[in-house]
Amino acid sequence: MSRIKEFNLPDLGEGLTEGEILAWLVKVGDVIELNQPIVEVETAKAAVEIPAKWAGQVQAIFHPEGSTVEVGTPIIAIDTDPGAGPIEASTTGAPAAALPTPSAASLAAVEVAPAEGAVEPGLIGGPAPGGRTAVLVGYGPRNTAAKRRPRRGDTPVPAQPAAPVAPVAPVAPAPVAPAPSNGHGPAGGPVLAKPPVRKLAKDLGVDLSTLTGSGPLGSITREDVQRAASGATAAAEPLAVSAPATVAASFGADREQRIPVKGVRKLTAENMSRSAFTAPHVTEFLTVDVTRAMKALDRLRNRREWRDVRVSPLLLVAKAVLLAVKRHPMVNSTWAGDEIVVKDYVNLGIAAATERGLIVPNIKDAGRLSLRELADAMTDLVQTAKAGKTSPADMSGGTLTITNVGVFGVDTGTPILPPGESAILAFGAVREMPWVHKGKVRPRQVTTLGLSFDHRIIDGELGSKFLRDIGEFLADPEAALLAWT
Repeated sequence: MSRIKEFNLPDLGEGLTEGEILAWLVKVGDVIELNQPIVEVETAKAAVEIPAKWAGQVQAIFHPEGSTVEVGTPIIAIDTDPGAGPIEASTTGAPAAALPTPSAASLAAVEVAPAEGAVEPGLIGGPAPGGRTAVLVGYGPRNTAAKRRPRRGDTPVPAQPAAPVAPVAPVAPAPVAPAPSNGHGPAGGPVLAKPPVRKLAKDLGVDLSTLTGSGPLGSITREDVQRAASGATAAAEPLAVSAPATVAASFGADREQRIPVKGVRKLTAENMSRSAFTAPHVTEFLTVDVTRAMKALDRLRNRREWRDVRVSPLLLVAKAVLLAVKRHPMVNSTWAGDEIVVKDYVNLGIAAATERGLIVPNIKDAGRLSLRELADAMTDLVQTAKAGKTSPADMSGGTLTITNVGVFGVDTGTPILPPGESAILAFGAVREMPWVHKGKVRPRQVTTLGLSFDHRIIDGELGSKFLRDIGEFLADPEAALLAWT
């Protein structure tokens, strides 16, 4: 059996055909462990970390960061027995940058990973130590947490003709802002930061080696990077404030910028276009006095068992939607051509804006959750989305969606239905406004809801009643809970 094994980019879920390599977590020469994350790949659905199928030493990396690779294409070669002595130069002698595809000589000495159909979908391979199965991050069974070794080296090493090196694209130094560092900290130790944090630092021109991390084990968090970026002094360069180099450098001589449409943004565009031109949309609006709801949230926050729980108005909106669905189950359905499929479960989608574009992860069977369980699920969903770790499984199978445009100070909107869903609710900003209350004009907390629905399934009466019930709950949630449950 050959020592050198090439690992193909696996199918990351739901028949996706390609993925973009965001970041290599290892480099040529690194000794890696079984199931150690080796590369972060973005598909049209999400960014996922792919673990190593074999332990050994990295011999070659075939595609640099930023490359779009088709499923089934070799991405890395691993020597599974590095202690057995040298291997032929023809196998790994060429630089990684010159190896977009394996050479004929290497193919003769390489055992290719099994075809995707040879294992259960989503699995990387056979059994792993401890009786578990090696799986993609976000898929299948998992009994222990994968550990990532910190990267070694100060800066990405350019490819040399005489040695195989990882083709990590070097960061061009900005003329007015410090280039981000992915290497060592002030004391010479490695900088601990996740790939999304490193990317943010790169985009903002923040040098990671100058920061003190506030995360676990001293790791640098997004908040650390954002604070450093916002706290940059004018002494660095006056232009760094008014015209960041990272932005200016992206425009050509024609003063135009071209952004490739790929990944999450590409899928979002395709889905929105398909939905907008296949499902006849209707949007209705309702303005609601939510003063009592805001007071109820304050009382909830002050309860001992809720003091460590993230509580926001969106929690009550989600609960209102779930209870209104029980009253009007047809809203939670799908148009299937010659039939309407009504769901007895609600996979509640929460639209989230991320660095890679808009994603809509969903809480599975949210209607069965208590208010506390719903709050915890929403917190996990938001934190996972912000970290860029939402899995394709978490974004599949949604039945009903909420988009919280109020966090941006927007009053409401006319949202487009996610494909396969029949309704989506826009939750606007909560503002203090003059409102007629008990016959007098008083300052009250007011918000506007916007409900878009598929008119093939939901007629005006049903849509209006559904929106009305959501509004009634938000106007007095404590009374509605007593009356509806």
